[in-house]
Amino acid sequence: MSEISGREISSRDGIGTRRGDRIELRGLTVRGNHGVFDFEKRDGQDFVVDITVWMDLRPAAETDDLTRTLHYGELAERAAAVVSGPSRDLIETVSAEIADVVLAYDSRVHAVEVVLHKPSAPIPLTFADVAVVAYRERP
Repeated sequence: MSEISGREISSRDGIGTRRGDRIELRGLTVRGNHGVFDFEKRDGQDFVVDITVWMDLRPAAETDDLTRTLHYGELAERAAAVVSGPSRDLIETVSAEIADVVLAYDSRVHAVEVVLHKPSAPIPLTFADVAVVAYRERP
């Protein structure tokens, strides 16, 4: 452990404690055909994706060079491709697939958290949100 800016971090910028440098993509809205009911697969609905990626941003900050960081436009496109891709019964599956795609996309990513919201889930009661969270980190 080392001390930087008055906070304790691990040798990997505190990834295990979900601290450190990160990129956040919030509110990515994509149409998908996920759900256990036939009408969900047939008609589809909007899903909202929030992604947090933990990685060392110092090289990009020091050089002001896009190639030294994660391109969040490409991150959004890859996540959207999963949501708009093949139908899955569970949003747990979709969020896990997005997390796996992000880790495979860039080896500099230490960890990723994907929150997949299903705001139009077929629940016959009033609710604010339904979401699942997938968190993955490199060993």
